[in-house]
Amino acid sequence: MEFKQIGASHPAVKDVLAIQNNTAPNRFKLFVAEGLWAARVALDTDLRVDTFFWCPDLVHSDEAKKRGHELSERARRTFQVSAKTMKRLAERGNPDGILATVEMPIWRPEEIELPQSALVLVTDGIEIPGNLGTLIRTLDACSADLLIMTNRRTRMSHPKVLRASQGMSVRVPHIEFDEVSATIDWLKSRQFTVYLADTDESVDYRTIDYSGRTALVVGSERYGITKPWYQHGFARVGVPMLGYADSLNVSVSASVMLYEARAHKDGW
Repeated sequence: MEFKQIGASHPAVKDVLAIQNNTAPNRFKLFVAEGLWAARVALDTDLRVDTFFWCPDLVHSDEAKKRGHELSERARRTFQVSAKTMKRLAERGNPDGILATVEMPIWRPEEIELPQSALVLVTDGIEIPGNLGTLIRTLDACSADLLIMTNRRTRMSHPKVLRASQGMSVRVPHIEFDEVSATIDWLKSRQFTVYLADTDESVDYRTIDYSGRTALVVGSERYGITKPWYQHGFARVGVPMLGYADSLNVSVSASVMLYEARAHKDGW
């Protein structure tokens, strides 16, 4: 493969750094796929590759060469960079010599089709990218149907979301609403039973009815679920706290409850 050689001052390099550092609007909804595992995710999901960067000095395996060739064939534009520039672009300590900016898939609320036993997670104001990524990884693992985001505080294309989700952030369907009221209307119109994950005045997560369409709402790490959710009579559900701590990490508690819901739905 022969590509145009560029340096660290090239606009394409600056675009990648802006995405990695979250320092500019990401109007094309691109994420950075660096290394072999991210390349596999992008290729297996058949996503549109915008820009491909190749560093032959850092490519040490036949698979990296193969994936690099596949990415370059799909890319809108391709460049070759030095090892120094590639290490600047990559967040990982030992880049594999391949990196690409890839378009995030888009799902629209009006296009979502769900089974009658759908399992959905709603994140209300989640702030920490690693937590969001972990939640998405859990959604894939327990075969949940959809992620809904409202009061969003971190972007789906954040590198830490991609890593924490093990690439599932581009495979698990997700939609977003600007207002909580719009999210609630959408869920009600589709006959969802909504549960609010809360430690106050909650019932044990193992005792509730998970039949039909189920939506679990989790709130931000600092403030919990926002007030509008409590104005509709939704039941509160929680994981019993048997020690001194009064709550679990949001991704841990959500994982426990999502797996319980899946067990009930599938008759484990």
